[in-house]
Amino acid sequence: MSIRPWRDIARRQSRQIMVGNVPVGGDAPVTVQTMTNTPTSDAKATIDQIRRCEEAGADIIRVSCPDVESTAALKQIVRASRVPIVADIHFHYKRALEAADAGAACLRINPGNIGSSERVAEVVRAAKANGCAIRIGVNAGSLERDLLEKYGEPCPEALVESALDHIKLLEDHDFREYKVAVKASDLFLAVAAYQQLAEAVDCPLHLGITEAGGLIGGTVKSSIGIGSLLWYGIGDTLRVSLSAEPEEEVRVGFEILKAMGIRNRGVRVVSCPSCARQGFDVIRTVEKLEARLSHIRTPLSLSVLGCVVNGPGEARETDIGLTGGGNGRHAIFLSGISDHVIADEGMIDHVVRLVEAKAAEIEAGTSVAMGEAA
Repeated sequence: MSIRPWRDIARRQSRQIMVGNVPVGGDAPVTVQTMTNTPTSDAKATIDQIRRCEEAGADIIRVSCPDVESTAALKQIVRASRVPIVADIHFHYKRALEAADAGAACLRINPGNIGSSERVAEVVRAAKANGCAIRIGVNAGSLERDLLEKYGEPCPEALVESALDHIKLLEDHDFREYKVAVKASDLFLAVAAYQQLAEAVDCPLHLGITEAGGLIGGTVKSSIGIGSLLWYGIGDTLRVSLSAEPEEEVRVGFEILKAMGIRNRGVRVVSCPSCARQGFDVIRTVEKLEARLSHIRTPLSLSVLGCVVNGPGEARETDIGLTGGGNGRHAIFLSGISDHVIADEGMIDHVVRLVEAKAAEIEAGTSVAMGEAA
C-alpha cells in the first residue's frame, strides 16, 4: 500500500464550463453550493433565503421547480439573486424549458428521466438558446430499474453507468456544457463512484454525500467523504447536504475547503478544547467570537488558546492570537509576536476590533497591489 504525501493535492484536470458568470472546473476555484427549502412559488421567502446564503458566501444556489407556479416565480428570483441560480427539474421536461426561459443559469436534470429523444433535444435547444449549463445528478436512491436489476443493488459501477448513459444523451445532441454528480448517502459508495467516474470523463464533477443527516452528523459524514475526494484532487464544486438551514451548508462547505487549504474565506479559528489550565472560558469565548466575526470575508487566522502550554506556539502561526494567562490577564499576539496584555473585561470586544482592523488592512493591501498591477 502506497502512502500519499501528507500535503499532496494534485487536482484532476477537468474542462471548464460556465454556470452563469461563475466558472466551474479547469483551474477555477472549487465552488460552494446550497439549495433553498422554501416553496419556490413564494418568491419573497425564497429570495430572503437566497440573500442569507449569499451573505454566508454561496457561489451558486439551487431551487426546486416541481410545478408551473415555481417556474413562474423563477424569473423574479433570478433577477433578485446576486449568484447564479440552478433550477432543479426531476421529470417534466416542460419545467426545464420554462426554467431556461426564466433565466436559470443551469438545469439540474437527468436526461434519461424526461422521456423521448425529442424531449431531450428540446431541453438541449432551450439550454443552448439561453446559455444554460446542465447538471446531471445521479443518486443511489433513485437509480434506474434496469441498473438495479443488472447489478442487484446500488454500487459504484451502477452509479457510473447511469451517469455515462445520461452523458451520452446530451452529447448525442452536441451538448457539452454539463457537470455530473454521483451521490449516495453511503459515503464509501459515493467516494468509490466518484473515483471511477473521474477516470472515465473529463467534465467537472459536483461533489456531495446526499441525505447526510443533521448539522453535526451530516457535517462529519460530508467532511469525510468530500474531504477524501478533494484530497485526491477530485471535485470542482460541492454541496454539503444537511438537515439544517441552507446557509449552514455553505458555512460547512467553506470550512471543509479551509481545513484542506484549498480555498479560504473569513476567519480561520484555531482553538483548544479547553481544560483545567484555561485562563478564561475558551468554549464560550470561541462561540461568541465566531458569531461576532461571521461577517468577515477576508481570509485571516485567529488562535484562541486557554493557557501558555500551546498558546504561544499556535499564536506564532496565526495573524492574531489570544493566549490565557494568570490573574485574569491574557496575552495578545499580532502577526506571531507578543504585543500586549488584555484583561478579562472587554476581551472579546478587543479581539473583534483587532480582527476587523486586520481584515481592513489586508483588504487595503490587496487593493493597492491590484492597482499597481493594473
